[in-house]
Amino acid sequence: MANIPGTELDVHPLNLGTNIFGYTADKAASFEIMDRYAEAGGNFIDTADSYSVWAPGNVGGESETIIGQWLTERGNRDEIVIATKVGALPEFKGLSARTVKAAAEASLKRLRTDRIDLYWAHFDEPEIPVEETLGAFTDLIREGKVRYIGASNLSGERITQSLAASERDGLARYVALQPLYSLVDREGYESEYAPIAAKENLAVFPHSALAKGFLTGKYRGREGDGEGSHRKERASSYYDERGKRVLAALDSIAAAHNVPLASVPLAWLRQQPNVVAPIAGARKPEQVPELMQSVTLELSPDELGKLTDASS
Repeated sequence: MANIPGTELDVHPLNLGTNIFGYTADKAASFEIMDRYAEAGGNFIDTADSYSVWAPGNVGGESETIIGQWLTERGNRDEIVIATKVGALPEFKGLSARTVKAAAEASLKRLRTDRIDLYWAHFDEPEIPVEETLGAFTDLIREGKVRYIGASNLSGERITQSLAASERDGLARYVALQPLYSLVDREGYESEYAPIAAKENLAVFPHSALAKGFLTGKYRGREGDGEGSHRKERASSYYDERGKRVLAALDSIAAAHNVPLASVPLAWLRQQPNVVAPIAGARKPEQVPELMQSVTLELSPDELGKLTDASS
């Protein structure tokens, strides 16, 4: 387990993403994915109130609902660290105080729990003062409904403003960042967010850690067809000269360690400064062990450098 600095939360070094629960993974498949994750020692589940509003017939909250059912049926709430988000669900869009508090109540009900361990500001609302959002988070923490807070798709400037307001006004403080970051999505994080994480000792939980599946090696320039074609097309968009170099380096290192390809880019992320746990989801239960192998895979300095150079 790894500690989130400044908190009492000890989390597994692989954060299970659940944005497909209630979408391409039904309740039974989602339960099995979480079962396998927990049986392998995992304790950290990431969701959002907006998952999976994009699926036909969905209204949002489907992922939280399934997770809440699983926690209740398994009776393991105290063993699991639950992270969810506010700001993107159409019904509770933005980060006004009223929205944050109402969205939290709805998430708690769907999750069938009395507290959210890590509550993320999912998407910013620039016209709302950071003090208003932080004030709502502070109230939720004082009421015992939220334990800690983090920032996902906020700009570096807004995060810095928020941290200053927390210090100045005694408001709840972000303890973590959830940025886009992977071997083929490095520029934005490393230039804008990494310096903030280092200076403020913030835990980092990269999302899209496998680049829409590209870093699993499945989409080597092939056009998508059939089910999931949009995902395949997005993943295949990484198949340029840099993408080819990255895949070649991943192939070599995976073969040397006799591990699945997907475990290598997750291990690279986990060994970056301030990264506590990459976020990755499994589309099928049998994919969970491949992801979990990343936790025990220690890349040498030469291997880390090889991947860093290939992805530059």
